[in-house]
Amino acid sequence: MHKVAIVGRPNVGKSSLFNRLIGRREAVVADFPGVTRDAKEGLMLYHNHRITLIDTGGLWSGDEWEQAIREKAEWAMEGAQAVIFVLDPREGLSAADYEVADWLRRLGKPVIVVANKIDSPKHEVYMAELWGLGFGDPVAISAEHARGLDELLDRVMTHLPADDEDVPEIAPIRISLIGRPNVGKSSLLNAITHSERAIVADQPGTTRDSLDVEWDYGGQRFVLVDTAGIRKKPDTAIEDYAIQRSQAAIERSDLIWLVVNATDMGDHELKLANLAYDSGKPVIVVVNKWDLVPDEDLKSTEKDLKQKLFHITYAPRVYTSAINDYGIHDMLAEAMKLHEKWQSRIPTAELNRWLEVWQMRQSVPNFGGKKLKMYFMTQVETAPPTFAIFCNRADFVTRAYEGFLQNRIREDLGLAGIPVRLKWNEKGPYKRGKKGEEAEA
Repeated sequence: MHKVAIVGRPNVGKSSLFNRLIGRREAVVADFPGVTRDAKEGLMLYHNHRITLIDTGGLWSGDEWEQAIREKAEWAMEGAQAVIFVLDPREGLSAADYEVADWLRRLGKPVIVVANKIDSPKHEVYMAELWGLGFGDPVAISAEHARGLDELLDRVMTHLPADDEDVPEIAPIRISLIGRPNVGKSSLLNAITHSERAIVADQPGTTRDSLDVEWDYGGQRFVLVDTAGIRKKPDTAIEDYAIQRSQAAIERSDLIWLVVNATDMGDHELKLANLAYDSGKPVIVVVNKWDLVPDEDLKSTEKDLKQKLFHITYAPRVYTSAINDYGIHDMLAEAMKLHEKWQSRIPTAELNRWLEVWQMRQSVPNFGGKKLKMYFMTQVETAPPTFAIFCNRADFVTRAYEGFLQNRIREDLGLAGIPVRLKWNEKGPYKRGKKGEEAEA
C-alpha cells in the first residue's frame, strides 16, 4: 500500500483536496482555519495503484493545538513515499508557509508543491514566488473545481514504487466509536492501536471529524472510526456538521462501540442508545473509566447504566480503562464474535420447529375470541438477521409478544447481543392485502 500525506498551513484547502482525490466528502471543510486536527486517512485508486491518502491539520497554526497537530503530521510522514505541500498563492506566502517548507526539508521526503485555488490560467501569475521554495515546479490546481488533479497525481506517481502488493481478501470490520464529548473515545482508540493517532485533551470537542484507523487483531482487519462527541445541542455550526458526519459514519459501520463514562452518566446516554438502536447495527456498550468507580458503587453504577440504556438491554457490555488498557482486548474479541453472528443464517426447518415451541411457551395474542395464527417463518436477510413470519392478522401482533419472539430468537438461535428484525406478512382466509409490518429490536 502506497502512502501520501497532504500538509500545509491552516485554511489552504487541504481537506477540500483530500475529499476531491478520494472521491467523497470524508473530511469536514469550512471557511475558517483549525477544523482538521487529527490525521485522517482515505483510500484512493489511480492507474491501478492503491494509495492511502492522509489529510493533516493546519501546521504552524499559532493556537493551542499547534504542537499536537504537528506531532500527528510527523506520524503521517512515517512511511510516506511523497508529500503534497498545499499553498494558497493568491494570499501570498506567509511566515507559516516558510516554516512548513523548512520542516519538510529537514524530513527529507519527496515534496510536490501544489498551488491551490488557481481556478483559471489567469490566476497562475500568483505562482511566481512558489519556485523560490526549492521543491521544483509547482502544480496549479483548484480542488473546488477539480482543475489540474491529473497532473498532480501523475507527479505523485513518479515517487511511488511499482505496485506489486497483494490486496488482502479479508474484508475489514468497520467499527464506529460514538458517545458524548470527553468520554474517552480517542483515548480508547490510542490504547487499542498502541499509538497516539488521535489527539486527546481534557476539554470536550477535541475531535471535530471522524477519524478512520486501520488495525489488525488476531488476523482480522478492522477499520476503527473515532467520531466527534455528540452533544444534545451543538454549540457551533461546525460542531453540528461534525455530528452529522458521526451519524453518517454509523451508517457505514458494521458495528458500534457506544462509549459511556462510568463516573458521569446522564440522560443523554438514552439519546445515544436510541441512535445506536435505530441503526440496526450490533452494539457493544463500552463502559470506560471503570477503574475510577469505587468498589462500594459498582452495583449501583451497573443498575444506573441498565436503566439509562434500557432500549438496548440485549447489547453486551465491556468494562474498560484506556489509562491502564483494562478491557481493551475484550472490545475487539466481542466485536469479532458479534460480527459473525450478525451475518449468520438459520435454516428454515429449524426456524419452524422453534416457532411451534415458542407458541407453546407463550400464549398468542387473542382479540375478541380471534387468535393470532403463525403459519410459517423464514430468514429473508442477514446483517442484521431479518425474519419473515406469515400469519393470519398482522394487526394482532402486540409489542409485548413481538418482544418475546425477538428475545427467543436471540437466546434460542445463538444470536445473543444482535439486533433482530421481524417482518409480518398476512396469509390465509383473513388476509387483508396489507403490506407486512416490520419491527426491530
